[in-house]
Amino acid sequence: MLNTFRLESIAQFHAFCNLPQPEHPLISLIDYSKVSYPFEESKIKWIQNFYTIGLKRNVNAKFNYGQQQYDFDSGVLSFIAPLQFLNLEINQDLVTEPTGWLLLIHPDFLWNTALSKKIKTYDFFQYAVNEALFLSDKEEKTIVDILLKLQEEYQSNIDKYSQEIIISQLEMILVYAGRFYERQFITRKKSNFELLTRFENILNDYFDKGTIVEKGIPSVSTIADKLNISANYLGTLLRMHTQLTTQQHIQNKIIDYAKQQLTTTNLSVSEIAYELGFEHPQSFSKLFKQKTNQTPLKFRQLFN
Repeated sequence: MLNTFRLESIAQFHAFCNLPQPEHPLISLIDYSKVSYPFEESKIKWIQNFYTIGLKRNVNAKFNYGQQQYDFDSGVLSFIAPLQFLNLEINQDLVTEPTGWLLLIHPDFLWNTALSKKIKTYDFFQYAVNEALFLSDKEEKTIVDILLKLQEEYQSNIDKYSQEIIISQLEMILVYAGRFYERQFITRKKSNFELLTRFENILNDYFDKGTIVEKGIPSVSTIADKLNISANYLGTLLRMHTQLTTQQHIQNKIIDYAKQQLTTTNLSVSEIAYELGFEHPQSFSKLFKQKTNQTPLKFRQLFN
């Protein structure tokens, strides 16, 4: 069984990768070409207690993120949140000279700042384990320039302004990443629409094939698991292309199925509600009225 390493601090990560001690205990920018994993095994697994923003090229390994194969040779930016598992599978037959940067930020560095809460709202720290961000040369230069300025700041004499300056530079990286991810969603229309088609097919199967009677209304996470992506990634994809959340799509499908049952069967409103997985018929009626401005009975009367 593959051992899982637990890395609590940035200093432990430095030791793990055969690097000198960090210059700052809570934040560190690492030259990725100097990283050396001290193990002969081809597979490594660890969990870390800090954020990582990684920009890597020519890596002779595959990480556990990657909703699809890297399909063009560009700088790859990844985001790992604390307490996420990271699997690394090294290709020992491939000899390359990896380059890039790893920015490590311990959550303690963010205490008493607005970013301590805001950083958790960035989707890419959640779905980065499913799809890394590809960068053009210009985009990569933008990120690297900010990283180097950030490093210069924590390597200087620390004063009362240092944390605020570093936090502002970190926020700038995150804002740019949000812009670049949105661009990626747009430029990957084909693969995204294939995912959307699969999403619709999975949802339709639940209702059209009677699965909903047996298993109940599918949760957002259930559908995301069937697509092999995270719930956050699915939600971002749907909002980007349909302006609706995953839950709204599921609710709309519930209403469509309910309308079908109300107009083609003699089932009572309560029976339809239970068939749809509602524990209380009143909850179903409330959702139906919210979506249609009519009660289920009023809707049925229109067709009788």
